[in-house]
Amino acid sequence: MIAHGNALYYPAVKEGCELSLSRKGTPGKLKFSVVKDELLSFSEGDAVKLTIDGECVFYGFVFTKSRSSSAPYLIDVTCYDQTRYLKNSDTYNYEGKTTGELVRMIAEDFCLSVGELSDTGFPISRSDSDTSLFDVIQNSIDDTLMSTGKLFVLYDDEGALTLKNAEDMKLDLLLDVDTMGGYSYESTIDSRTYNQIKVVLDDSESGVKKVYIAKDTENINKWGVLQYNDTVKTQANGEAKANALLSLYNSVTRNLSVSDALGDIRVKGGSSVIVNLELGDVSVLNYMLVESVTHKFSENQHLMDLKLRGGEFVT
Repeated sequence: MIAHGNALYYPAVKEGCELSLSRKGTPGKLKFSVVKDELLSFSEGDAVKLTIDGECVFYGFVFTKSRSSSAPYLIDVTCYDQTRYLKNSDTYNYEGKTTGELVRMIAEDFCLSVGELSDTGFPISRSDSDTSLFDVIQNSIDDTLMSTGKLFVLYDDEGALTLKNAEDMKLDLLLDVDTMGGYSYESTIDSRTYNQIKVVLDDSESGVKKVYIAKDTENINKWGVLQYNDTVKTQANGEAKANALLSLYNSVTRNLSVSDALGDIRVKGGSSVIVNLELGDVSVLNYMLVESVTHKFSENQHLMDLKLRGGEFVT
């Protein structure tokens, strides 16, 4: 459905449309083509709503229209959900705000709608200069993850910014050889894997300098030293942050790309699905985090391509 002024259109849509959703840094995107006739009239900025079996799965706005001489009767349309406006840049200095409170503040500044914002329980003080709103919020999410081990996901839910704990986004959905067209799997310690964490407290005002180290000797013997460095502002948080970072990063990173899986409209960036696959020298039977998903709709079929990550949640 397209809303243009006081008019509502249910246009003739060329078979095949795609809905892409990511866990972070990328707005939800809907792409489709409509048949232009003498009645249809819409423009950039108009609201677009996609429903599947009566359930809203996308609410956003027209950003791009294009036509070509090869098919002048068709208009290719690209729409983004509300998180597209988080690509705006600004400077934010804030103290003692949880990620949810930060999202609400930004939403008020940029006239965005908010829905359910889960309480992370972890107030943060930061300064982000000339930074995209996506990154301002993601920095807060990352700080929360590194200090508490809890991953939160920001997404648009029917036109409202929503923040949820990834643990609350697990689905009873199984991906295996019978429910997907193909896959590509990688396990690596070359990125986002660390078995030694070094956190430095350097307080110039008090002259206090202290180093906190957390490490896994067993994995150091297996992989060599893979060190991650970070800083902390208060002495009380040093040891806790080092241990939290070690628990996040001290594992093999597993990445899985799946093509043409049977579609499920509940799947979005930040969801977790159950994966059951035999991958040669390893068997996978566990939840994996959806980094991104592209839903592919045709008249009688719904398939999806997914990028998944397993093991610990790492940023």
